[in-house]
Amino acid sequence: MMGRRRGDQASFFYEFRLDERVPKDHLLRRIDGFVIAALADMHDRLKPYYSEIGRPSVDPELMIRMLIVGYCYGLRSERRLTQEVELHLAYRWFCRLDLDDKVPHHSTFSENRLHRFRESDVFRHIFERVVTACMAAGLVKGEGFAVDASVMEANASRYHGKAPDEIAWAEPGRQTRAVREYLAGLDGEAEPNPDRKPPKVISPSDPCSAWTAKANKRVQFGYGLNYLIDIENAVIVDVEPTPARTYDEVEATKTMLDRTERRLRLKPKRLAADTAYGIGRFLGWLVRRGIAPHIPVRDASERDDGTFSRSDFHWDHRRGVYVCPNNKILHTTGRVHDGNTLRYRASKADCDVCALKMRCCPNMPARQVPRDVNEDARDAARRLMGTKDFLKSRDERKRVEMRFAHLKIHHGFERMRLRGLSGARDEFHLAAIVQNLKTLALRALGPPPKHAVFA
Repeated sequence: MMGRRRGDQASFFYEFRLDERVPKDHLLRRIDGFVIAALADMHDRLKPYYSEIGRPSVDPELMIRMLIVGYCYGLRSERRLTQEVELHLAYRWFCRLDLDDKVPHHSTFSENRLHRFRESDVFRHIFERVVTACMAAGLVKGEGFAVDASVMEANASRYHGKAPDEIAWAEPGRQTRAVREYLAGLDGEAEPNPDRKPPKVISPSDPCSAWTAKANKRVQFGYGLNYLIDIENAVIVDVEPTPARTYDEVEATKTMLDRTERRLRLKPKRLAADTAYGIGRFLGWLVRRGIAPHIPVRDASERDDGTFSRSDFHWDHRRGVYVCPNNKILHTTGRVHDGNTLRYRASKADCDVCALKMRCCPNMPARQVPRDVNEDARDAARRLMGTKDFLKSRDERKRVEMRFAHLKIHHGFERMRLRGLSGARDEFHLAAIVQNLKTLALRALGPPPKHAVFA
């Protein structure tokens, strides 16, 4: 017999416990213990940024818990986040809100994110505490790291780009936080870097972003999300924002490796990366630090016009000279060109009478061979390329790419909401915090900690 509900009178009293409504295997319940430990000293850290007088503010732990929920479930709009927390029982439970507790207004997030949270660098602090939890749980081996960068579209229109000298920064309407940060960065540069070309097009609303078409995407303004991961369980051990330019991304890797060694006492034996990182100055930096570069060497020295390539010339390491296919010596003056290259030249007298001249330098009086000042490091990387460990690292490197794919597909993170490098730093730290928390929830052995256990 078909049943039918009788009456529509609501009960006057309910026996209701929010904790009982959240499933035991819910993701937020599984990460809650780790969040408790990560936020244990947050109030002490933020206390100097609050006034001693006046009405009590919204609890900063509540706002950070709400932000973790937002980045975990792709709710990066503060307005929508407050609406979802208002309705969702599991979100309320995780944020320590009872049914009749009021959810903070969305404008409260903007005020705190742009001031107290950013000035205190609290997101960086929480990120490092979560990484420490991963280390304590045995998820970080520290033997092999991988690095890569992914382009995130900036919160700037790609149709409004201008040349830098066309923008009147002094206009009152231009004095936004992102513009002030950009101008402060220009004032802080000691001298122009010859390896870094000045941008031809910048965004008036977010000048720190870069005009890019990387990864076969449409041309747009973007930031580079740089992840340094431990290969064992793909735990993100460091994160750094940069404009979406290869030069800045390579330099950011040095920053991340130095910071990871200094603050977390982690130094890998090997680093895996793609060819974009296989330039001489970076390989040389790794070799000098004692890190094996499992990185394909970027090399454009091979010729396709039938003449001898650089690989046809033998490098005599003991004498520091090249020997040509006809056993003649190529010397260098020792002058470094473009800050990166030595030029080895053959004698014109040797080349004039050489039977191999038409196969060597048919359009030049004498042959020249360029050599990177870090060529020894490039050779060391080439020797590693054929080893089993290198092939293993090449496969494991895909784990950092999967981190980006997961972030964009499952967390809806493809476009920035905040502007400026400091805004990108906050967003990237929150994204990395959430991804590491999920790794802890899925892979850590035993129950999550109930109390603060981090140093």
